[in-house]
Amino acid sequence: MAQRAVWLISHEPGTPLRGTVRFSRRYPTVEKRARVFNRASYVPIPEDGPFLKALLFELRLLDDDKDFVESRDSCSRINKTSIYGLLVGGEELWPVVAFLKNDMIYACVPLVEQTLSPRPPLISVSGVSQGFELLYGIQDFLYSGQKNDNELNTKLSQLPDLLLQACPFGTVLDANLQNSLDNTNFASVTQPQKQPAWKPGTYKGKPQVSISITEKVKSMQYDKQGVADTWQVVGTVTCKCDLEGIMPNVTISLSLPTNGSPLQDILVHPCVTSLDSAILTSSSIDAMDDSAFSGPYKFPFTPPLESFNLCYYTSQVPVPPILGFYQMKEEEVQLRITINLKLHESVKNNFEFCEAHIPFFNRGPITHLEYKTSFGQLEVFREKSLLIWIIGQKFPKSMEISLSGTVTFGAKNHEKQPFDPICVGETAYLKLHFRILDYTLTGCYADQHSVQVFASGKPKISAYRKLISSDYYIWNSKAPAPVTYGSLLL
Repeated sequence: MAQRAVWLISHEPGTPLRGTVRFSRRYPTVEKRARVFNRASYVPIPEDGPFLKALLFELRLLDDDKDFVESRDSCSRINKTSIYGLLVGGEELWPVVAFLKNDMIYACVPLVEQTLSPRPPLISVSGVSQGFELLYGIQDFLYSGQKNDNELNTKLSQLPDLLLQACPFGTVLDANLQNSLDNTNFASVTQPQKQPAWKPGTYKGKPQVSISITEKVKSMQYDKQGVADTWQVVGTVTCKCDLEGIMPNVTISLSLPTNGSPLQDILVHPCVTSLDSAILTSSSIDAMDDSAFSGPYKFPFTPPLESFNLCYYTSQVPVPPILGFYQMKEEEVQLRITINLKLHESVKNNFEFCEAHIPFFNRGPITHLEYKTSFGQLEVFREKSLLIWIIGQKFPKSMEISLSGTVTFGAKNHEKQPFDPICVGETAYLKLHFRILDYTLTGCYADQHSVQVFASGKPKISAYRKLISSDYYIWNSKAPAPVTYGSLLL
């Protein structure tokens, strides 16, 4: 007897989406049980956006669904129970308990402790009655004594903490949320909130929330038998919340596409008020499997005035964005170089910039260069013993480019030429520098429509993301021994 997820959705006729998710809570521990009980008939809980659209369609609350739809409106689908099956992503999510009251839709998905095929009788699903009890308890809490939108927003902001007591891990203990409120130290809605010591002032002006996701990808590629290439993605979510009020509450959800790489090793800012245990326990030390938590990752918080890093994460993406091969051979007084780069087909082929820096350490200045490139331009910095291959903003349609040539050096001058204790002889590398806007390697994004703000005024919400290279090395395959990140830091 547990709930997999709970939603509160405001019905807003005339708006583009016809509704807004005001509150949602998922229970990953119950979701794991559902996967075990339902077996082949298991249907995962969708993200807020697809769920909102499917539910409004089923309840006939969309402006464009007035025509007869057999799958929904036929005589065989006459519904007298407020329990629905929602078609999401080609699969039917059942049972969904939902009803509309005071322009607010209350919905939840009870756990069915058996396979869903064939569909069991409702009387055998004990979580259904428990779901009704919980939703009616939330309704009573929201509208008992509620006089205006500010009081409703205040009560909505209290729901996350109240459900921790009333419905921990998806199991309803007390549907009377007022009892939980009496046992929780909330500021009274009739008394002004006190200014916290860590927040020296308040914001006055147009409300807005800005979210920026920056992923940095590191890579060490050797193209050497017996030596594994390594790569890593580290993400940072930065927020700036300009909201009026002493203690506004915000909930941001990070989502992944179907084939996205789960986020791991998540560290959050101290302003985050609560966090699902599945988010905290996802670690890169553990082996990846199909049961890894893949979101959405919800972060409720009370923002400070300044811009801050909401969270950090890592991820084990299957391949690096650019695969490279670098070979450098010494031939008497010159070096022969061969470079091949390939952009992976899954990566967005639209760079803000992309360059390959090819340094030659412990040698004299470049006196002569002969080269051939299939794409881009080559710049020569003779005194610095450096070549920069400017690839530009796009790879060609083949996604592969190459550079080959010979480089001749003059006499050494230790005051002018670069020195490196590691890159001696044939131990050499090229380093990639690139940036891709509106893209992340994991697929992670912040859905603007799922951002919940409990403050006065309707804020403008903007979300950005980008992928940046960081320590992206491709080593000479002829080098005598592989170089690791640790040796570079010594």
